[in-house]
Amino acid sequence: MTDSTTSLQTRSIDLLVPCHNEEESAAALLEALNTTIQTFQQPRDFTIHFNLIIVDDGSSDQTCQRFEQLIKESKEIKQGSIISLSRNFGKEAAMLAGLNHCEGDACIILDADLQDPPSLIPEMISAWLEGYQVVNAVRHDRSSDSRLKRLSSEGFYSLFLKLSKLKVQFNASDFRLLDRAAINAIAACQERVRFSKGFFAWIGFEQKNIYFKRPARQTGSSKWGSWKLWNYALDGIFNFSTAPLRIWSYIGLFVTSAAFIVGLTSVIRVLFFGIDVPGYASLFFAVTFLGGLQLMGIGILGEYVGRSYLETKRRPHFVIKKITKA
Repeated sequence: MTDSTTSLQTRSIDLLVPCHNEEESAAALLEALNTTIQTFQQPRDFTIHFNLIIVDDGSSDQTCQRFEQLIKESKEIKQGSIISLSRNFGKEAAMLAGLNHCEGDACIILDADLQDPPSLIPEMISAWLEGYQVVNAVRHDRSSDSRLKRLSSEGFYSLFLKLSKLKVQFNASDFRLLDRAAINAIAACQERVRFSKGFFAWIGFEQKNIYFKRPARQTGSSKWGSWKLWNYALDGIFNFSTAPLRIWSYIGLFVTSAAFIVGLTSVIRVLFFGIDVPGYASLFFAVTFLGGLQLMGIGILGEYVGRSYLETKRRPHFVIKKITKA
């Protein structure tokens, strides 16, 4: 009877940190988490325990060993585990690996570079205790980003909202709290090519936004270059919408109609007015223009066929080398 009462008075929250070559950030992250947990005011009716889950996504430095040492020395984090993947599978796969191993009542996903400030964790938990099942940390100030990056980000989210019909939260990263029901829903999505922001919107549930200004990265460098962000944006569009196929059908109909009108006009001019139509320039333009459209259409079709091919192979999203309990 006593054990049952005790378990009802305890809730656990997993702090999930996907990492790749974050040895330099490990100490600062653990220090910030310890400070946050130390100053956290526990609810009156129960006690919240924090469990740290580090997913080492094939790091080439000493990320795994460094976190293992720091967790053992930690005063506030009593439980921790390090999931080491056999190679670098990417952040989406690392995040899924961590979610599959979350056993708490909720999970908070954050990066190791402290651009996702742990000081927001108490506010996230408060919103969760109010009944919200997903709590998003949203940037209200992007003045530190270049104008090109802000414009491209706004353009992508506007396009994604129109094509997918999903209410993806603009200016929100993966930094958020997920209730157990939300964790199970996302883990059940088994697509090979993943776009987490789409999943967070797709699952629905009661969601709340917490706004903050993102601090600068303290150590190391970002793993997300322009080309990687571009490919990630394409994954989001092609994974959650078939609109590109439909749009290209409309483009094909328009081009075919325009070509028919131009061709009919040329025939009428020659037959009824005796006006010769110059051949080389118009023929060159028609061949190159239509050839370009066809290649683009094949490329769009290939994106969907390629994703279908990846799904049919049913390979695992990641391979775990070892799990270390710290």
